[in-house]
Amino acid sequence: MNILVTGGRGVLGVPLTKELRRRGHDVWSIDLMHSNEFLHNRVDVGEYRQLEQYFMDSKGFEFVYHTAGEFGRNNGELMYESAWRTNTVGTKNMLALQRDFGYRMVFFSSSEIYGDYTGVMSEDVPMQYPIRQLNDYAISKWASEMQILNDSERYDLENVRVRLFNTYGPGEFYTPYRSVIARFVYSALHNMPYTVHLGHKRSFSYIMDTVNTLANISEHFHPGECYNIGSTTQYPIEEMSEIILHSVGVDDSMVTYSGKEALTTTEKNVDISKAIKDLGHELTMDIETGIEKTVEWMRQVYDK
Repeated sequence: MNILVTGGRGVLGVPLTKELRRRGHDVWSIDLMHSNEFLHNRVDVGEYRQLEQYFMDSKGFEFVYHTAGEFGRNNGELMYESAWRTNTVGTKNMLALQRDFGYRMVFFSSSEIYGDYTGVMSEDVPMQYPIRQLNDYAISKWASEMQILNDSERYDLENVRVRLFNTYGPGEFYTPYRSVIARFVYSALHNMPYTVHLGHKRSFSYIMDTVNTLANISEHFHPGECYNIGSTTQYPIEEMSEIILHSVGVDDSMVTYSGKEALTTTEKNVDISKAIKDLGHELTMDIETGIEKTVEWMRQVYDK
């Protein structure tokens, strides 16, 4: 197929593009970032004119992985203008163009949309229970899901939503807004202080396990479906910190232990049975080995 990956220079966009090409697809990518990568263009999904011109100039896409988005709770609060424009307006732009160009689309949502829900997080939970999303990032992703559901019904569009649970691994460069593992590993390598909030548990999925499942959607596309992609094993954040410190080979002298973090989900107890059944989701990487690979990659990237 001719496939487009938005956010193609991102943490997931890069390996997903490579995996889809490995499977024989013709894959283009767009992103805010410039790149000399083959078949890549700089396009802002938050700007309809740029997107429209790009699609008019393209050879026609049958399939779009819409990964483009501003990531992270703190990023969503501090840079809320960009977060809402990219995440929500950008998704609406992709839906508007979908009506004209007729592609199938996979939208990348987040586990954060489960907000203050405390039970097992199956895909139908947000439609059955009142949930309070706890930050702008989560709200923007949930608003985008609602746009997709509404436009899919109104205009007979074919879309799938995926909710990713704490994907980690090589390829995630450090910023203060990135995932907890990327921030902890970088901090441990650079002897930088960081805070561990006690009482939180997360479901972690190694990046290539996630990417393989995402690529499988191109071969097993079920319009209207939504999938949780993560792990059924929950790890306390303090345990993840201990694994990282052990892998790096340092003690916890730079770590501050604090109480629960405000306005973020306490535990993410996820049901991934649908992704296993429909998409062949498989967890092949144990957490210790995955952390070691992440540490090794960061050592090389940051010359540590």
